[in-house]
Amino acid sequence: MSLQSSDWRTELDDVDAALVDGYQSGFPVAERPFEIVGDDLGVDAADALARVRDLREAGVFRRFGAVLNPPVIGSSTLAAVSAPADRFDEVAEVINDHRQVNHNYRREHEWNMWFVVTAGSRDKRDAIIDDIEARTGLEVLVLPMLTDYYIDLEFPVVNGDRFARESISETDASATRISEDAAANLSALDRRLLLEIQDGFPLSETPYRDVAAAVDADVADVTASIEGLREDGCIKRIGCVVNHVTTGFDNNCMVVWDVPDENLDSWGETVGALPYVTLCYHRPRRPEQDWPYNLFTMIHGREAEAVDAKIDELADEYLPVEHERLYSTETLKQTGARYDDIVGE
Repeated sequence: MSLQSSDWRTELDDVDAALVDGYQSGFPVAERPFEIVGDDLGVDAADALARVRDLREAGVFRRFGAVLNPPVIGSSTLAAVSAPADRFDEVAEVINDHRQVNHNYRREHEWNMWFVVTAGSRDKRDAIIDDIEARTGLEVLVLPMLTDYYIDLEFPVVNGDRFARESISETDASATRISEDAAANLSALDRRLLLEIQDGFPLSETPYRDVAAAVDADVADVTASIEGLREDGCIKRIGCVVNHVTTGFDNNCMVVWDVPDENLDSWGETVGALPYVTLCYHRPRRPEQDWPYNLFTMIHGREAEAVDAKIDELADEYLPVEHERLYSTETLKQTGARYDDIVGE
């Protein structure tokens, strides 16, 4: 299978297609999960496992395992700087030098470098921001998430959709408050477990047993801990994580909106429920830094024109307020959040 082919989806059989679009979440938490998956797909466990391996090697899946939730486990913030053109690479190097920075993008805006910092505490997070300001001489725009209306990069890819979830009628959205001082109440096993699974689960017929052996625990305790972490929001979902860029959804735009405070929750939940909105959340205004926006949305699509059309629809029908479109033009750093310091602090 080659993802460079425009018709790569036609190379998948019905079982592969069901696996890709059906197991981005809801993967069984059981000692032999591939037996359950295989029964659902009409194949044996060995075949189900082999298909996941093949899809990962082909680049359809980035990894297999748990999607962790940094703002719940630690203290996380989106941040931005306005980097001068002649110092852009130097500033990016300083920011990316922090391992607690897991995403960094160039965007078309006066604030042209956007990154995410996740640490084990708010004090540690803020110390990293202070260090970036000291080493670059630039002011940092700090925009922690305050309310999550809808965040999910899980969407069908085995289709001809022009934008994410074009074939879905609606999604569920609700206002979930996020504390800047978030620090999950983790047991010793939880901490060992998060470190072990941060890069994914072993691709074996008994992934939870293998994880249990690695953290020196009983498999029943491990599965119970994973279920607890999912219920507490530390784990967002468990499954096969699709690479939305290599599977065609490589056009995206972050749109920021100046929503009246009294409408924020109602409008945020309404917009978050729209299937083509992949991310929707509330971040603070920073008027002292000429940042008036408080609602953020993201739309992912295969076609830039389709993404723009949906943003137009948002502005015309749902969010009739001032907004700006911040297109990503370069990936400066993209890794999973690292939890070595976070759960050890």
